Amino acid sequence: MLKTLRNAWAVPEIRKKIIFTLFIIVLYRIGSQIPVPFVDAEKLNLLMSSSLNGSGSVLEYLNILSGNAFARATLFALSITPYITASIVMQLLTIAIPALERMSKEGEEGRKKINQITRVVTVVLGLITAYGYYTYLGTAGYDVLIDSSLPNWFRAVVIIACYSAGAALIMWLGEKINEKGIGNGISIILFINIISRAPSAAMTLWNWCTDGVTGVIKALVALVIAIAAVAFVVFITNSERRISVQYAKKVVGRKMYGGQSTNLPIKLNMAGVMPIIFANSIVALPGTIALMFGKTTSNTEGFLKGFLSIFNYDSIFYVVIFVVLIVLFSYFYIAISFNPVEVANNLRNNGGFVTGIRPGKPTSDYITKILNKITLIGALFLSIVAAAPLIINMAAGNAVSGLAFSGTSVLIIIGVALETARELEAQVTMRHYKGFLE
Repeated sequence: MLKTLRNAWAVPEIRKKIIFTLFIIVLYRIGSQIPVPFVDAEKLNLLMSSSLNGSGSVLEYLNILSGNAFARATLFALSITPYITASIVMQLLTIAIPALERMSKEGEEGRKKINQITRVVTVVLGLITAYGYYTYLGTAGYDVLIDSSLPNWFRAVVIIACYSAGAALIMWLGEKINEKGIGNGISIILFINIISRAPSAAMTLWNWCTDGVTGVIKALVALVIAIAAVAFVVFITNSERRISVQYAKKVVGRKMYGGQSTNLPIKLNMAGVMPIIFANSIVALPGTIALMFGKTTSNTEGFLKGFLSIFNYDSIFYVVIFVVLIVLFSYFYIAISFNPVEVANNLRNNGGFVTGIRPGKPTSDYITKILNKITLIGALFLSIVAAAPLIINMAAGNAVSGLAFSGTSVLIIIGVALETARELEAQVTMRHYKGFLE
């Protein structure tokens, strides 16, 4: 990876993209530190510290995705969550609504229209989430809202407008990374948010080491588990199923072309971390709705309290729903991103065929069969990585609540790092070929 980065930095065009991406990251981190008016950050930190210890998962999940900006009520407190949710909604509607499906097949112009609709949905979801967050701040205690001499409606408008504007600005920054930078904008922002919590994790390990022999052993065990988890995730992420492909020989004039053997690689975890992000966004919705009504799972009474408790990350129902959603979204994401029929047609048009399989529909059926098996294995892998920390947390009686979303965090970090490294390598290779042809 370091060699790839060094080679990429040597190419002026790629170096400009890297610098642009770093510039956007710096802007994002600055926005994550800008406080929102009429909110006491110190009192909010006390409130969030108590809320994140064994409370509903929506709080901790939003805080992780925002790089702790949610707990500090800064301009980017909502993070990339509204944009992710809007993207999920639009992908689902594209399949359910024929007009949107036709629009998605209109090429670049259709994609631009869908992206524009996604932006509008993002702004709407940002307004709804911002209202819920404001309501939570006003009813959760600790007198978080200040300047009570001003009208409540004025404070509400300012706070909601700041949060909504922050969500829209993050969406714009992510799209700028897609256009002029390196990597996927959403993934890069999530990566930076999670990495920003590294100093806090290092301080936690240091505090354990200062607690005596027991603390040192605890820290060593945590490090060994972390290294093993990283190695496991990297191994699975880089694993692939290779389908043998043979190209037929053909004579053009006096020369013979083709006849070579190659393979069609299918990644074991082709969906990456997106199914986990989608599943987390869905299971966090009940907690977000609770925030909109100024209630959390700890103070809601009656039937609503029992219903929302299902979506607490320390509930077995949460784990089951989480795993089911990960599996479903894995198949959904592969279905919209990989088309076996198109692959089979491309092979046939280029004179290729899968060894032992007839071209056309038999090839597409064969690829679909393999893809379904690979997708299941990848979905189970994602489920293990994401659900294991939750199960350990429940078994420990919330004694290690900070572990709850560590599996998701590790997967996002590694997935984004490998994805970005592959994109850099591809661009470096493309530039080298271009220079050779010139």
